[in-house]
Amino acid sequence: MDSEYYEKVVQVNRVSKKTKGGDKRSLSVLAVVGDKKGRVGVGLGKAADVQSAVRKATSYAKKHMLSVPLKDGRTIPHQVDIKLGAAKVMIKPAPEGTGVIAGGAVRVVVEAAGIRDIVSKTLGTSNQASNVYATLEALKRLKSVKRETNNEVSEEEKVSKVSKVKKGTGNAT
Repeated sequence: MDSEYYEKVVQVNRVSKKTKGGDKRSLSVLAVVGDKKGRVGVGLGKAADVQSAVRKATSYAKKHMLSVPLKDGRTIPHQVDIKLGAAKVMIKPAPEGTGVIAGGAVRVVVEAAGIRDIVSKTLGTSNQASNVYATLEALKRLKSVKRETNNEVSEEEKVSKVSKVKKGTGNAT
């Protein structure tokens, strides 16, 4: 286990496949990996034993991490409501000192991302995997709130004035 990453196994499933030689049993592991600084990833690993499945899941999660915009380094910039399959997840920013008010799968994902103050609600399904993927999708939809500077606004005004002038001169000719 790497010390720079927070790793958490969310779900371990035993699955079997019927073959002509009998049942072929394997394991499926869902893992969440984060650096607690705004990056988080989810991976699904399948293997004959738990250790190999966990290693595959965490490896995939590390390769497919996404950056989450954090407001003041502790919460999310705005509220997000998402429906993915049967899972409905609502996450919203919380004042400093609130903590992580989230259940099961959502808690694991937001803690791995380094979010310290958040309020969430999951509806629709109690399936851990569905809720993890819905939470990840909600975090993907976050947009960092940037304030426009006076220079940017004045540049936009200049562009609109220039296009009006060009249109005006074109019609006069």
